[in-house]
Amino acid sequence: MGRFERYLSVWVALAMAGGLLVGQALPGLVEWTASATVAHVNLVVAVFIWAMIYPVMVQVDFTAIRHVGQRPRGLVLTLIINWLVKPFTMAALGWLFFRVVFAELVDPATAHEYIAGMILLGVAPCTAMVFVWSRLTEGNAAYTLVQVSINDVIMIVAFAPLAAFLLGLSDITVPWETLLLSVVLYVILPLVAGVLTRRHLLRQGRARLDQWLAHSKPGTIIGLLCTVALLFGLQADRILAQPQAIALIAIPLLIQSYGIFVIAYLAARRLRLPHNIAAPASLIGTSNFFELAVAVAISLFGLTSGAALATVVGVLVEVPVMLSLVAIANRTRHWFGAEPSLPHAQAGVSGPQ
Repeated sequence: MGRFERYLSVWVALAMAGGLLVGQALPGLVEWTASATVAHVNLVVAVFIWAMIYPVMVQVDFTAIRHVGQRPRGLVLTLIINWLVKPFTMAALGWLFFRVVFAELVDPATAHEYIAGMILLGVAPCTAMVFVWSRLTEGNAAYTLVQVSINDVIMIVAFAPLAAFLLGLSDITVPWETLLLSVVLYVILPLVAGVLTRRHLLRQGRARLDQWLAHSKPGTIIGLLCTVALLFGLQADRILAQPQAIALIAIPLLIQSYGIFVIAYLAARRLRLPHNIAAPASLIGTSNFFELAVAVAISLFGLTSGAALATVVGVLVEVPVMLSLVAIANRTRHWFGAEPSLPHAQAGVSGPQ
């Protein structure tokens, strides 16, 4: 990692603080930004989120899916955690804390929105930052790419119905048109654009693709920081008036993150996976595609909603939590066997840049 990426937690904290300052100092600008919407989608947020997602989609080689049968156990573990465990534990924790534990601290309407934001985080498996976590644990880059690719394909089909099902359990009416529009806007279209861009760059040679990916990496993080700053600016009055809300939302999110990692990591050890597959598989299952979760929360419930705030707190929690889990994975490397990475030529991909 470069110095800029290494201190991502610091930049995220500064972006949050900067957003709060702008939200208080320039309320007119914040109001104008909040009003810049088309079909319930905020255009400014859409630009920043595309800045995050599009380079990642260019990095993903979907042709690598055909090699998944070579080592299926790590992929099966990730898919079970992402789609059969994590969404339901997130919904259960949201209900437990905001219907029972914190019931006297949060009014019912706000509790509905907090639960919804947590559910949207749980139903959106990570795409963008997976490659960073894999690289930091010396993971198998080709295998990680396969996991991300298949997760993205499944997400296109499963995100909307699974989110609607879980949101329905929380007695929240889901506008299907808005939810499906968000999936198209923030998953399908960037995916198509990424595939077309990748093909175009590969016609100029692998070196051209690698150069493009290296140059685009700061843009992804800048897009993330701008999104965080904007969302905290839009939420500035609420955050400063109710700072306890951040802590209340963070508690179940922290329990979810560490709990899912423990489940996945111990299962990987039980399955005798090599560390270069076990660590990324567990981290993929733990992290969230918070760009999509934030976008859908904004589309469904509004820029200043409790659901949007919950997903923003997910951004706040995720980076330091994932860095701590990377440290845990690296210190427990001796728990697992070693296995050479698949040759890049065999997997048809290059490692993350």
